[in-house]
Amino acid sequence: MAFGVGERPERSPVAHLAGVEYPADREELVEAAEDAEAPPEVINFLKSLPRERYDSEEMVLRDLAEAARRFGTGGHAPLVGSVDRRNLGRDAVEENVDGNPRHP
Repeated sequence: MAFGVGERPERSPVAHLAGVEYPADREELVEAAEDAEAPPEVINFLKSLPRERYDSEEMVLRDLAEAARRFGTGGHAPLVGSVDRRNLGRDAVEENVDGNPRHP
């Protein structure tokens, strides 16, 4: 998840989970972030994860990415004249004037 990366890497939840051994439950993730002196917004973000238990870092990354996508915390600020690159493939298919239903 790229949340905070580039502008303030310390805001990335992933940066505070380096020492976690999996499987781990949500509270262990929160404790690891607290031990790593994560900012309050990162700790609250981890507390809001949907699963009670995570078998791997990949599961955590998926839920973090989904939360960032849903809540718009991925650092995709709209700029005048910019292209939102998150849905390029989907938009190319759904808005295709030729009617081609396949991904480019």
